[in-house]
Amino acid sequence: MKNMLVIAASAAALIAPATASAQAVPGAVIAVVDLDRVTATCTACKTALAALNSKKASLEARAKALTTPLETEQKSIQTAFDALKGAEPDAALQARAKAWDTKRQSAAQEMSRAQEQAQRDQAYIQKQIGDKLGPVYSQVMQKRGANVMLEVGSTLATAQSVDVTADVLAGLNAALPTIVTTAPAAPAQQQPQGR
Repeated sequence: MKNMLVIAASAAALIAPATASAQAVPGAVIAVVDLDRVTATCTACKTALAALNSKKASLEARAKALTTPLETEQKSIQTAFDALKGAEPDAALQARAKAWDTKRQSAAQEMSRAQEQAQRDQAYIQKQIGDKLGPVYSQVMQKRGANVMLEVGSTLATAQSVDVTADVLAGLNAALPTIVTTAPAAPAQQQPQGR
């Protein structure tokens, strides 16, 4: 019986290290990347940002072009209503007010569509960048022997030797030479069909 216990203990001692080593996780080899710097300085990203800024300026100019005459007309109509001192406006003034309201609604709809398109454009640009970054991360990690990559903003301190921002930037520039800055048209919403 004593021999049996010694043999079992010896077998357990031999098996335990093999089991423990099979479950061991390799040591972390960490790389960090400054994603803000990558997305601000990649060649296609700079071009896309310039296009977005241009669209934003055009949108602001269009908003001003729409609102300035509306504000002027509103003041004129309000002055005419105030001059009536509570009396009923004539048909011409009512028609002016109705026409102004129609123009205001049309301008609001136009601006709403333009702002939605601007948001879709920005999201589309971010998606294109994100789609290319994943494979770039993997390539850089493999090249540098890392098994963990962190954004530099989520670290407290790092050594310069673990910063792979330049590698990621070079990889993104190669993988994404251009960015389409106008998102595809939004799919039309289908109306529910009645029975």
